[in-house]
Amino acid sequence: MSTTSRQRSRAERAAAALREQQRRERRRRGLTIGAVVAALVLVVGIGFLVQAGRDTTGASATPPAGATDDYSLAIGDPDAPSHVVVYEDFLCPFCAALEAETRDDLAQLAADGQVYVEYRPFDLLSRYGDYSARATNAFAAVLDVAGPQVAKDFHDLLFDRQPGESGPFPSDDDLVDLAVEAGADESQVRAPIEDQAFDQWVRNATDAASRAGVNGTPTVLVDGEPFTDGSTVEELADNLVAAVG
Repeated sequence: MSTTSRQRSRAERAAAALREQQRRERRRRGLTIGAVVAALVLVVGIGFLVQAGRDTTGASATPPAGATDDYSLAIGDPDAPSHVVVYEDFLCPFCAALEAETRDDLAQLAADGQVYVEYRPFDLLSRYGDYSARATNAFAAVLDVAGPQVAKDFHDLLFDRQPGESGPFPSDDDLVDLAVEAGADESQVRAPIEDQAFDQWVRNATDAASRAGVNGTPTVLVDGEPFTDGSTVEELADNLVAAVG
């Protein structure tokens, strides 16, 4: 084989190897994005099944002090130019990921008067047990007795210490300890956590989310419209902050 032929053969092999490497990389990216999308679809599907099977009577319930009429913990100025709503479940791993990615930025934008943020936890994932409902009740209890700032800190800790969907799940004692770590008084918060004092409020919040068409978490609204700009949680978070910043 001539020198020219050998060089051409090496170049062809190199080009073929590059094409194969590029094909594998495209496939890897596709699998990564596909896994995220499949997981999100699974959460949406779970949400539909849970909502379809739950008895949400809509009976009247005394809301926790500090909650909005829309079952929210709100931060920022209601007259801010942008309005963000986050529907979330304290057991949802995607909610925890979005919270971790956006927490500081949204808090700063709210403090700067740029955005009004409403966090609306509800019980989506009851098929995994009663933790979602108990955690949301505990959140309401902290909001009621300790106020919005402590409740926000408790909200953040619930996501920071989130259990896996298969458990083991924190007990009521664990939730009380976490509430105290956030700044609540144990003597005030223990009874409403252990007695599920805000159980009906949680049911009503869940019913309100269902009637609003929320069947998956996290569901994000910006100025009343669904915000879905991103194929990963990280992209969604970055684009959300950019949209309201």
